[in-house]
Amino acid sequence: MKYLLGTLAVLVFVAAATGFICYRLSCDSALHAAAAKGDAMEWLRTDFHLDDRQFAEIKKLHAAYAPSCAEHCRLIQEATKARDAVRSTGESDPVAAERKLQELRTTCETAISAHVRKVAALMSPVDGRRYLALVLPKIANFDHQMAPDLILKGTP
Repeated sequence: MKYLLGTLAVLVFVAAATGFICYRLSCDSALHAAAAKGDAMEWLRTDFHLDDRQFAEIKKLHAAYAPSCAEHCRLIQEATKARDAVRSTGESDPVAAERKLQELRTTCETAISAHVRKVAALMSPVDGRRYLALVLPKIANFDHQMAPDLILKGTP
């Protein structure tokens, strides 16, 4: 009993020190720096181990897809407003307005899924699978309030 508190204190200290050391050794400082700056492209480059050629190709894909994505979001926002107006006034068929909105969402989600798959195809097979597992589930939950940008700040 005499050494119980001392032994517990030493064990807690050793466990905390070991945990801290393991955490620091497993951290990628470049990855944390990219996330801290809110630079999603740099995060993508670092986290998915992209070389210069892969990174340049992915940047081209993103730049080429951005106008289409923005247009999809604009159309979805308009359809959402039209559906909400129909619901509030009751003048038109709300089912048709909802159907139109869902068609636009499906078009958008299909296009962005194809884009994400093209991006993944430029990565190594392991990183591409990990990228798809991370990104594809988020597509259906996207709110279409604006075209997705690559700013990380403020994202959960």
